[in-house]
Amino acid sequence: MRLLFQLLSQCVLGAVALIVVHFVLPGVDLSFTGFFVALGVFTLAHMILGPFVLSVAQHYAAPLEGGVGLVATLLALWVASLFPDGIQISGVKSWVVAPIIVWVVTALGGWIFMAFVIDRWLKRRSAEKLVHSVNRA
Repeated sequence: MRLLFQLLSQCVLGAVALIVVHFVLPGVDLSFTGFFVALGVFTLAHMILGPFVLSVAQHYAAPLEGGVGLVATLLALWVASLFPDGIQISGVKSWVVAPIIVWVVTALGGWIFMAFVIDRWLKRRSAEKLVHSVNRA
């Protein structure tokens, strides 16, 4: 259940982040249909590349572990940019700033969503199950 909530939150936060970079950075272009392509590819790539980048960082350069999310975001944006009608990022400034914005939005949003929404919901559900099992006994 938690994995489903993480996937859902990552899709929503990825959508918000892609919209933000589209409007904030002049070198980022995103069409309406391309938005959905970019969002799907970005979310999938980020979910796959995140653990891979973490594994590489832990194995080869432990001090780099803190930048794992940022590197995974950069790689996921790059993969998403390879698809036609997806997201197009041009210019060094946009390639440097876009991953930072997307990473900040998704990281903070994910933390807030998981901490305040999902954890509370799971705790409430667990408490309800406990009350239900005590009442049956």
